[in-house]
Amino acid sequence: MAGRLSEVARKAGVSEATVSRVLNGKAGVSDATRTAVLTALDVLGYERPTKLRGDRARLVGLVLPELQNPIFPAFAEVATGALVQRGFTPALCARTIGGVSEVEYVDMLLEHQVSGVIFGGGDYAMADAGHDHYHRLRDLKLPVVLVNAGVDGLGHPSVSADDAVAAEQALGHLVSLGHKRVGALLGPEGHVPSRRKLAALEAAAAGYRGVEHLVVRSSFSMEGARAAAATLVDAGVTAIICASDVLALGAIRAVRRLGRRVPEDVSVVGYDDSAIMTCTDPPLTTVRQPIEAMGQAAVDLLVNQMTGGAVLTDELLFEPELVVRGSTAPAPREGRSPSFSD
Repeated sequence: MAGRLSEVARKAGVSEATVSRVLNGKAGVSDATRTAVLTALDVLGYERPTKLRGDRARLVGLVLPELQNPIFPAFAEVATGALVQRGFTPALCARTIGGVSEVEYVDMLLEHQVSGVIFGGGDYAMADAGHDHYHRLRDLKLPVVLVNAGVDGLGHPSVSADDAVAAEQALGHLVSLGHKRVGALLGPEGHVPSRRKLAALEAAAAGYRGVEHLVVRSSFSMEGARAAAATLVDAGVTAIICASDVLALGAIRAVRRLGRRVPEDVSVVGYDDSAIMTCTDPPLTTVRQPIEAMGQAAVDLLVNQMTGGAVLTDELLFEPELVVRGSTAPAPREGRSPSFSD
């Protein structure tokens, strides 16, 4: 038992005496320290004392930003299935406008003594958001995995689709169809994946003679996308690259409300490729995230931490795939000259 106390103490970053106090239910231990010790027990594979065990020691939180974008339920299906196969019980936490915040979900998950957390998109992807709860989880040594690009310095393993490759694939496809005036409909300025896409788009456009691009930003909603896309169409673009399929569907609505056709007048490319994108009108050309591989990798990284493996600090990048459908076509022969400015 002494060896176990020492091992748990090292993992939790506390003294053996503190571990003993937690295991014996003694007072004088902070909630944060108690959580760190219990998490260390779970990670190292030791059973908790009966009075501390409960039924939730193998609970894993899955925190998603929302479920309106169908890519998030698709990811949840992969991740929850992989967790169940490993003997864990997933706890799905989906944010809604005006509902429970990500910070509040983290507090709830810690109260339920989760063994780890997978974030499928969240505040870590926004440069101007609060990130203290990620640092708190790191300090507690709770296994965590972040899915898709986030700000630097959070100290958690991450799994991402390669945003640079996605932007290059989308632009290359449109240029091959003769488009010279290309719009980019991206997320908010502080959105890290959108920043990556923009940097790659600018670099790729510089390699094509005569290709111009205009960038507008939107919230990740159809309503925001319609207004932003209308600006692009009015500026004379013949194609729009979007940072998500939801934005792409909003862009298609904007094109039609302005009396134009997709793809005859304006081509549209999305990003994500959830299952229903084959059912849209027209079927959406999009860049597919490899959700199956990414979800499995996220669970593997989490379980590796739980079993005492090294914490991988390098970002795992997965290459996306361009899927060509009916929303893109050769550029129209005539069009208004745009007035582009970044």
